[in-house]
Amino acid sequence: MSDLLLELFSEEIPARMQAQAAADLKKLVTDALVERGLLYEAATALATPRRLTLHVVGLPTSQPDQREEKKGPRVGAPEAALAGFLKSSGLASLDDARIDTDKKGGKFYVAVIEKKGAPTLDVLAEILPAIIKSFPWPKAMRWGAGSSEPNPLRWVRPLHAIVATFGPETEEPDIVPFEVGGIKAGNVTYGHRFMAPAAIKVRRFDDYVTKLYDAKVVLDPARRRDIILHDCKDLAFAQGLELVEDEGLLHEVAGLVEWPVVLMGAFDASFLDIPAEVIRATIRANQKCFVLRDPATGGLANKFLLVSNVVATDGGKAIAAGNGRVVRARLSDALYFWKTDQAPLPDFSDQGKPLDQRLAKLRALNIVFHAKLGTQGARIDRIVALARELAPKVGADPEKAARAAELAKADLVTEVVGEFPETQGLMGRRYAELQGEDAEVSAAIEEHYKPQGPTDRIPTAPVSVAVALADKLDTLVGFWAIDEKPTGSKDPFALRRAALGVIRIILENGLRLRLNDVIRKEVEKSIDTFVFSLDLRGQVQICDVDVVCFKSNHKVGFNYIFELPKSDNEIISETRHNAKKTFIGRAEDGLRAFFADRLKVDLRDRGARHDLLDAVFALGEDDLVLIVRRIEALDAFLKTEDGASLLAGYKRAANILKAEEKKDGAGAFEAAPNVSLLTDAEEKALFAAMETATAEADSALKAENFEAAMQALSTLRAPTDAFFDKVTVNAETPEIRKNRLSLLAQLRRAIHLVADFSKIGG
Repeated sequence: MSDLLLELFSEEIPARMQAQAAADLKKLVTDALVERGLLYEAATALATPRRLTLHVVGLPTSQPDQREEKKGPRVGAPEAALAGFLKSSGLASLDDARIDTDKKGGKFYVAVIEKKGAPTLDVLAEILPAIIKSFPWPKAMRWGAGSSEPNPLRWVRPLHAIVATFGPETEEPDIVPFEVGGIKAGNVTYGHRFMAPAAIKVRRFDDYVTKLYDAKVVLDPARRRDIILHDCKDLAFAQGLELVEDEGLLHEVAGLVEWPVVLMGAFDASFLDIPAEVIRATIRANQKCFVLRDPATGGLANKFLLVSNVVATDGGKAIAAGNGRVVRARLSDALYFWKTDQAPLPDFSDQGKPLDQRLAKLRALNIVFHAKLGTQGARIDRIVALARELAPKVGADPEKAARAAELAKADLVTEVVGEFPETQGLMGRRYAELQGEDAEVSAAIEEHYKPQGPTDRIPTAPVSVAVALADKLDTLVGFWAIDEKPTGSKDPFALRRAALGVIRIILENGLRLRLNDVIRKEVEKSIDTFVFSLDLRGQVQICDVDVVCFKSNHKVGFNYIFELPKSDNEIISETRHNAKKTFIGRAEDGLRAFFADRLKVDLRDRGARHDLLDAVFALGEDDLVLIVRRIEALDAFLKTEDGASLLAGYKRAANILKAEEKKDGAGAFEAAPNVSLLTDAEEKALFAAMETATAEADSALKAENFEAAMQALSTLRAPTDAFFDKVTVNAETPEIRKNRLSLLAQLRRAIHLVADFSKIGG
C-alpha cells in the first residue's frame, strides 16, 4: 500500500475560503480515485494561507484487473455483424471468442475481455491536472503569459508550485508526472514567506510536516488555533486579565498566519467610555484582534491581543505599537459615532428624544424593507399594532410593548449601527437607556431580534416576548403574502429561523397562544396593506405596492375598484370578495403548515417520534404547549402494556372499517350504533365501556389532563379484546353487520379524541 502527498502552493488563500477549499480538494480527489476502483484507508486535507495539502493513506499500487464477458452474435451470423462484434470487443478473430449455447440450443459468440489495471501513478497523473484546472474557487484569477492561452489555469491567487509524491513508506516515493499551467509537479515546497523562504525537498507526509515546522510553518489549522488560544490565555493571565473568547475570530486569524505569535497592545483608557460591544466590534472588524476583560471591574481592559505571523527581533514591540495606533484611530471614530448618536438631529430636533428623532429620520427617508412589503416605517406600524395586541396574551403591558416596538428599529439609522451592523438592537437598548426609557422597553429593543439561532437565548421578559413575536410574525405573514417562501435549501429572508424563533419563545416560556388565530388576523390585515390583482377566474396575483395590475381587461385592486360598466363592477365585486377569501385561506393554510413543519423539526431534534408528531398534528391543535404535552403523554402511554394493546385493537378496528367502507362508501358507519341491535354480551360491554371512557376522556381533555384522558381510554383494552375474540363483525344479518361496524367507528372516534392512531407505527 502507498500514500499520496499533494500540496498546491500559491500566493495567498483568503482565510474564509481555506476550510471549504481543503474539503473540496479531499472530496474531488478521493471521489475520482474511488470511481476508478482505487480504494483508500484514510484521507486528510489541511490548509494554511499559502498552501492546500492532501494526504491519502493506503492506496494500492495499481487498479484491480477487470474481466468482462460480452455476448456477441449467433454462430453463422452475417459477416457485418461478426465484424462489428470483433471491433467492439477488441478481438483479432473469432478464434479468440468463446462459443456458448443458450436454452434453446442456439450457439453464440462470447468475448472475454480482460483489462489489466493501470498503475496508480498513471491514474493520479490523469486525474490531478483536471481537478486542479477545474477547482471550484468562489473567485479565481489568471496570470502571466499563460493567461492569454485557451482554457488557462485559474486559481484563487497565482499558483507557484505543486508537490505530488506517491509511494510506499519503505521506499523512495515517485513524483506524479503531470504539469498544469506550466507548473510541473515535483517534491519541492517552500517555508515561511519571511522567516524561511528557501526551497524544501520533501518525500512523504511525515517528513513534509516536520520540515515545514522547522521552516516556521504550522500546517494543521487546528493546531494553529490551539496555539493562539493558549498563548492568548497565558498572556492575558500574566497581566491579570481574562481573554474574551471569540470562536469565529479564532478561526479567522488562524487562517491568516502560518506561524502564530501572540502579542499584546494597548489603547487609551478614556476609550472605555464607549460601550464594550462597540469597542469589541471595532477592534475585531478592523484589526482582527481579541479584547480582554478586567476581572476586578467586570468590564473591558484597555489592552488587546493580536496575532502576528513573524517572530520580530524586538519581541514584537513595533508590531504591537503599530496596531495600537490603528486601534486608537478606529476607536476615535467609534467615540465620535457614539457621541453623535446621542446628539440632536438638526432636521428632526423637534421630534422628541434622540432615538425618537432617529425614528423620524427612518420614516422620512422612506427606507424600503422590501419592494412588495413597503417601507420600514410601515413595517414598524404593523409591529406596534401586533405587539399591542399580543401583550395581554403574554402578560405584558400593552403600552410598554407598543413603545418598545416603535423604537425597536430606530437604531438602524444611527452612526454606530451603520458602521457596525452586528450591534443593531444592542445599541438601540443603550440609547433607550440613555434617554430614560423604561427598563422593560429598553431590554425589549435589544431582545426582539432573539433568538438568532438554535443556541441563542430566548427573551423571557413579557414585553420582550411580545415585541419579538410581533417582529417575527409580521415577517412571516408578510413574506407569505407575497409568496416569497423558502424553497429547498434557499431561505434568503431567514423565514425558517423566524418560525423556529416563534416556536422556541412560545414553548420555552410556556405561552398559551392560539397561533392560528394570530396568523388568520394578520393575513386578513395584510389584504388592506398590499395591492393584489385578480382575474374573473379567481386567480390571485401579488403586485408591487401601489402598482395597478391588468388582468382580463379589468383594473382591479383590493384597495379600490375603477369606474367600469355596472355589470362589470358587479362581477368584479363578487370576484374580488371570493378571491380575497381564497387568498386568505391559501396564505393562512400555507403558513400554518410551515409552522407545523418547523415544530416537527424542532421536536424531532428533541427526540420526539415522527409518527407521534403526525398523530397529534392531525387533530389541528394550534396551542404549541398543549401539542408538546399531548405528544409526551401519548409517548408515555404507548410504552405501557395497556397503550400497546389499545393501539393493536385500534389498528384491527381501523383495518376492518377501511375494507368495509370500500364496499359501503366512506362515512357509511359514522352514525351512532343502535343499542337495541346490540345482541352479544361483548358488544354491549364494549358500548358501555366506550360511553364511560369517552365521557371521562372528554372531561380530562377539557381540563388539559392528557394522562387522565389516556388512562380513561386504556379501560377499553379488555372489552375491545373480548369483542374481537367473541363477536363476528360481518354478521349475516345486514342490520347487525352495519351496527357492529358503527360500534367500531365509534371506537375509532373515541380514540381519536387524544390522537389519530392511524398515523402511529407499530
